[in-house]
Amino acid sequence: MAGFKINRVTSDIKLALSDILREVKDPRVSKLLSIVKIDVSGDMSYAKVYVSAIEGKEKTQESVKALRGAAGFVRRELGARLSLRKVPELRFIADDSIEMSAKISKIVNNFDKKEKEESADE
Repeated sequence: MAGFKINRVTSDIKLALSDILREVKDPRVSKLLSIVKIDVSGDMSYAKVYVSAIEGKEKTQESVKALRGAAGFVRRELGARLSLRKVPELRFIADDSIEMSAKISKIVNNFDKKEKEESADE
């Protein structure tokens, strides 16, 4: 039963945070910032928020630094949108998975193009 509640709270936090991050007016926070994953602790007092920006790792780290400064605002907004007894303390962590997946996709596409060119030459 507890696992179900944590999963539900995690998905609610992810939805609310995606809206809140669009409202942050700090220019250091990327407009193309995505929430990759959220880990909520068992007692729901802490939440690790893994974020990634399409612009690259440097922009992601800059956005995380700005979000750590705005954590109080984000937590207050999260508490206003969700009906939780205790709003978890947010810890923002930079993740470069979107950038890595774009690189992998580019490599696969280049491989497919080379393979098609070689089959057309035969």
